Amino acid sequence: MSAETAYHGEMGELFAAWATDSVYNAHTDRPAMLELAGDVRGRDVLDLGCGAGHLLAELLARGAATAMGVDGSASLLSAASARLGDRAVLRRHDLEEPLSFLDDETWDLVVMALVHHHIEARGQLLAEIRRVLRPGGRLLVSTTHPTADWLYFGGSYFSAERVELPFTERFALSYRRTTLESFLTELLDAGFMLERLVEPRAVEAARSLDPRRYGKTHHQPSFLAVSLVRHLPGCVPR
Repeated sequence: MSAETAYHGEMGELFAAWATDSVYNAHTDRPAMLELAGDVRGRDVLDLGCGAGHLLAELLARGAATAMGVDGSASLLSAASARLGDRAVLRRHDLEEPLSFLDDETWDLVVMALVHHHIEARGQLLAEIRRVLRPGGRLLVSTTHPTADWLYFGGSYFSAERVELPFTERFALSYRRTTLESFLTELLDAGFMLERLVEPRAVEAARSLDPRRYGKTHHQPSFLAVSLVRHLPGCVPR
């Protein structure tokens, strides 16, 4: 399922508003991705599945030189445009399709926050990311935690079924379950070296916002986030 069908129209508008200050998006996943990004001053940053532009706005505020956001949802890109103005280039594109509009080795950092699990053509997308990253460039990926999905949906931990997670009474998020083994193997096989893995917990600011969800993130995993490096020329992974 493309990002366009996952977050189109009214659902995209609702998600854009939700992501602004939600415990899970604003206070759990986003701080973890920013910590993994580290010093981005002078870096060229590509955000795939940029949503409403929250993460790109933070990266630009921290000194990113050039920024592009790509998403399949017109409603999310509209929110991103309102947030970012002319500080970033925004492009509507289905991430199930190759990134043919991007040149080879032009980006220092690619971020993909909570979109990996929505994509079916992940092997193709990861190959494209490796192509557009400069040698030694970094990829940050966050996704739903395999254990969280197992606890919520039940069945076999090793299931690779597509599931729907309720978002509102009218809308649900559709994505594919995976295991930790499969998640990491896909990334390593695509030509990346694992730099760091974190299991994000909500930051302190979320405690007063929503004590129940804050506590939940500190008792069971919600997300998984990794930083990876594109293999340098001549580097053979072990």
